[in-house]
Amino acid sequence: MYILRFLDSFKPTYIAIVKGDLEKERRTKKTLNFLRQEPFYPSLKSHKVNTRSFGERRSSWISGDLRIIWDFDPKEKMIITIFAIVTHTGAHREYK
Repeated sequence: MYILRFLDSFKPTYIAIVKGDLEKERRTKKTLNFLRQEPFYPSLKSHKVNTRSFGERRSSWISGDLRIIWDFDPKEKMIITIFAIVTHTGAHREYK
């Protein structure tokens, strides 16, 4: 099982995009649980992406337009660093 480490950049994106929407909160929690167990679980659709703020990282599907940006820790492969929750489009778009 992987250890999830949340960067300070995660909290503001979570608050802005997810917090208060019970369905988004539920799906985000489910995605984080899958990441903890198996980061390449098929329903996560995990893949590499180029982001504006974090460089080349990995993205996993939460729902619809919602994604979580993460990557493996370069020194500890059993640690996953969680950067942010973003969208494909709109004000919270992170992809280049």
